[in-house]
Amino acid sequence: MQNATSHFSKPHHPPHRCPWWIGWALVSPLRRLREKPEVLLAPLIQPGQRILEIGPGMGFFTTTLAERVGDQGRVVCVDVQPQMLSGLRKRLRRRGLDARVETRVCTATDLGIADLSGSIDVAILIHVLHEMADPRSALKSIASALKPRGRVLLIEPRGHVKSEQFEAELAIAGEFGLVDTHPPVETPNRLTRLLTMVALSTDDAGTTPRVK
Repeated sequence: MQNATSHFSKPHHPPHRCPWWIGWALVSPLRRLREKPEVLLAPLIQPGQRILEIGPGMGFFTTTLAERVGDQGRVVCVDVQPQMLSGLRKRLRRRGLDARVETRVCTATDLGIADLSGSIDVAILIHVLHEMADPRSALKSIASALKPRGRVLLIEPRGHVKSEQFEAELAIAGEFGLVDTHPPVETPNRLTRLLTMVALSTDDAGTTPRVK
């Protein structure tokens, strides 16, 4: 039987990047007929939190994140496409939310978030991990950015990601202490897990990480 993580057996795989010019379509009000950011995020995001959003595009979820964290919170948005972030900043300015959000351009293999170590309450990855050239490196960086017991909302679209690939993503996340501690909330259109950062120990040989 093929190993669950064989999809990521090599350090990099070809990304399936959403073209930046589709970004405006992805923030269309019509999308709300299928996905409602406030319903999805309200139970998870609290005032004053520090949020990391990977691959925000032009901000379909970001505006809700910025509203939820309030003036004392912060949202850090990281995207590989500067054009997406430009559109995001325009939308935030129109809503008076730009002061709550920091945008960063990353590379295909480095999220550029080392300075956030241990400071993030919640990381948001919606419809993006499968697009990354190096998912393993990305998950390692995200895990390092989280506070103890910080959480990751990982959502992938069923139309683009098979269940086997999603399980491989979860297995790699587990290597870095990101554990599925909540019942899955599945829909016909998406695969969803809420992961929690837990402490890791090693086996007696000091080689194999395991959850404490």
